[in-house]
Amino acid sequence: MFMKLTVIDQTPVHADHPAHSALQCSVDLAIACDRLGYYRYWLAEHHNSVQFAGPAPEILLARIASATKHMRIGSGGVMLSHYSPYKVAETFVVLASLFPGRVDLGIGRAPGGGHLSSVALALPARLVEEDVFTRQATELSAFLHSGFERSHPFSALRCLPATVALPKVWMLGSSGGTAKIAGELGMGMALAQFIAPQFTSPAAFEQHASAWMHSGHQGSAPRLLALAVICAPTDEQARKIAGTAVYRKMMAGRLPREELLSPEEVATRRKRMHAADQEEYDQTLDNMIVGSPSTCRTRITQIANLFDCNEVGIVTVTHTYTDRLVSYQLLAKEFELT
Repeated sequence: MFMKLTVIDQTPVHADHPAHSALQCSVDLAIACDRLGYYRYWLAEHHNSVQFAGPAPEILLARIASATKHMRIGSGGVMLSHYSPYKVAETFVVLASLFPGRVDLGIGRAPGGGHLSSVALALPARLVEEDVFTRQATELSAFLHSGFERSHPFSALRCLPATVALPKVWMLGSSGGTAKIAGELGMGMALAQFIAPQFTSPAAFEQHASAWMHSGHQGSAPRLLALAVICAPTDEQARKIAGTAVYRKMMAGRLPREELLSPEEVATRRKRMHAADQEEYDQTLDNMIVGSPSTCRTRITQIANLFDCNEVGIVTVTHTYTDRLVSYQLLAKEFELT
């Protein structure tokens, strides 16, 4: 199966660069990946994080689209719960007008941060406690495609400027809970296996495709599978480098939050862990794709075949920018992207 590889960039704060240069690292990586033959470059949204420096993917998207030539550039994704669907639609119509045929709008329901940042983003209104994501996604689609009924008060609104190159819209999910609504609305489905591999199954894509077909949308339902991948010249090197991402994932949601730790520091801490924590560490590592180029290619291909998906998003978090760049370079060469 021909494989398209996409970059999912969480804009990590690397130890070998000053924290304020994290955004420039994303720009530099995007330029490199554009030359390497990656198909898309998506930017994540995180708030109040010491590990990730990308709270506004729509702004960084514009900078990266200006610096690249070939890849589609998009959000992976905008956390729609924080925003007005009309404003998101307007923003991405502007971007699609500036970079016709290259812009993707990926939306997600997760907050991309903690409760406090969600409260601050909601001001001056109060944080909405109930789940309104389905309504927001439906309104977003209607704004983009003039899909409101004539009796709806929003039917008189238009997204400016007028453009024939609307952004391609994708819905992000990790367990398949949004698959049906994504299919009904004609949105692509991006399944984030790297977030919760134990809850991710091919059934999500099947549900999405069924809803897509029954809603009368043309063509095949677009699908993308996002995996956590660390590639290095050897399996041993990759497993060592992956310690940073493994420990970060293990400690997600726990306090105190720390900057990304070096593989050496992680190895020291692992030795001090109780047996149960060491087992969790090893299981987390096994749920990632870690190894040499040939090892990574074999595992990526196996999982892509299982999910019947020919586009894989690569999420790579490392302590240093150099290790992250090398990982993407090795994968591009192994998959013969150019």
